[in-house]
Amino acid sequence: MAISTYAELQDAVAVWLNRPDVDQSVGTLISLTEADINRRLRHYKMTKRSVAEVDSQFSATPSDYLQTIRFSITSGSTNALDVISQNELLDRKSLSANTAGTPKFYAFTGEQFEFYPVPDDTYNAELVYYAEIEALSDQNTSNWLLSDAPDVYLYGTLAQSAPFLGDDARLSVWNSLYEKALSGLNNASDAARFGGVGLRLNIRSY
Repeated sequence: MAISTYAELQDAVAVWLNRPDVDQSVGTLISLTEADINRRLRHYKMTKRSVAEVDSQFSATPSDYLQTIRFSITSGSTNALDVISQNELLDRKSLSANTAGTPKFYAFTGEQFEFYPVPDDTYNAELVYYAEIEALSDQNTSNWLLSDAPDVYLYGTLAQSAPFLGDDARLSVWNSLYEKALSGLNNASDAARFGGVGLRLNIRSY
């Protein structure tokens, strides 16, 4: 059975489960799978680049933001921004009397970046980040992940059916296949980026 669209994925899940009482919940199970994938997958096809002007203390994170890869002030020479905790941000403000200047650090305040020092001018900035995978729906019938790795979607969705299936022996098999497919996709991404399977760089999670 080919799995290249949202409808085909739903049909495949229904066939594999063979449980009519779960049919109405397949869309929810797919959404739960996407949430888990966004937490655990870091593939180069998830990377995005955003440029903006930084001229105030706060700036909203992108709506599909997951994790920073690189954040820099690009006015003049490029200067990387380092992430710090809220406590460190407050300490730095206190020690410097919160003097404005060229931003060198940022912290997370809700769904906003908070810069320190507070910008004393308008600065160009570049953010490279991991973005959420575009969710499947009746309107958005496919995405790069479904095209590249339908097994991740299929086995992940089957594994999410545990509340319905209870002690069904198939769950351990589906979980194992899902973990293998997810790990394989991460390794394939690393091989493409770094030239070798299993070579992973330690990217800080913010």
